[in-house]
Amino acid sequence: MSGTAIRRGLAAAVTAVALAALAGCSAGGGDAAGGAQEGTGGARAGAGSSAPGRTAAASVTALRAADQNTARAGSARVEGTTVLGPEMSTRVKGTVAWGSGVTGALDITYTGGTLAATLRQAGADGTVRARYRHDAYYADMGRGFAARTGGKRWIRYGYADLSRVMGASGAVLRDQMQKTVPGQGVKALLASGDVKRAGQAEIRGVRATHYSGTVDVAALTARGQDLAPAELTALRAQLTAAGISTETVDVWVDRNGLLVKKTERGRLRTGSYSATVYYSGYGTVVRADAPPAGDTVDFTELVRTRPSTPAPGA
Repeated sequence: MSGTAIRRGLAAAVTAVALAALAGCSAGGGDAAGGAQEGTGGARAGAGSSAPGRTAAASVTALRAADQNTARAGSARVEGTTVLGPEMSTRVKGTVAWGSGVTGALDITYTGGTLAATLRQAGADGTVRARYRHDAYYADMGRGFAARTGGKRWIRYGYADLSRVMGASGAVLRDQMQKTVPGQGVKALLASGDVKRAGQAEIRGVRATHYSGTVDVAALTARGQDLAPAELTALRAQLTAAGISTETVDVWVDRNGLLVKKTERGRLRTGSYSATVYYSGYGTVVRADAPPAGDTVDFTELVRTRPSTPAPGA
């Protein structure tokens, strides 16, 4: 395979890994555990309760508060895993801030899948150090990649370039990178019309209340009465763009009304997916400085179609 082909594949793979990592930290996902479900049906009552409607209303109120509290906190430490069918599995750890766009610094370890193989073939190390800024995403690919790019370790993905170079799919990636926030999972539950309180659990030493629900994207408009119309429209567009038709979302909220864990599982066009994310240290300082320009190659250079000399070892 030519060096150009390898680099083009790498550019696409890094974008996918970056988005999956950010989405996993923001939208939740995975191994829903902790707390027995209480009652049955779409609105499930607490143990011994004879008022399912009141229980459902209380769950909605609690989730609205969690959404607002998390948004106000502005930043957190995150740790999680994501599996997207046969394409990739990743482990993520770092800090993320939100508000007017998303910024963050994450270590993304790719642990399996076809995209991991693409990254390895292009000389990338097993862990990508990622920096999310308001205008661009940067990925440190390591020494193996630098050997193919004249010593440059970092790839820069300008959000404006994503839509210009990649068309509609790039525009979707740009919007998801800039707008994805931790509250998306909570908003999905509020829109689902299927919120239930599912008991309590201790999550990494923190006592938390567990809420669960199933999101049917096709039914969001009719059932999503707990979100503003603009929020509902944006949520449905994001899920549809990701190829999600239904998903199960679970969140755990501590006594301060802050998320401590989120999970999500469902199906994409290419297969099943799952993700789990833990939150701690709300309000932490997030550093996401751009790397030196001399150590950075722009992804638009990697996707040029003109012939080029194969990279060393290609």
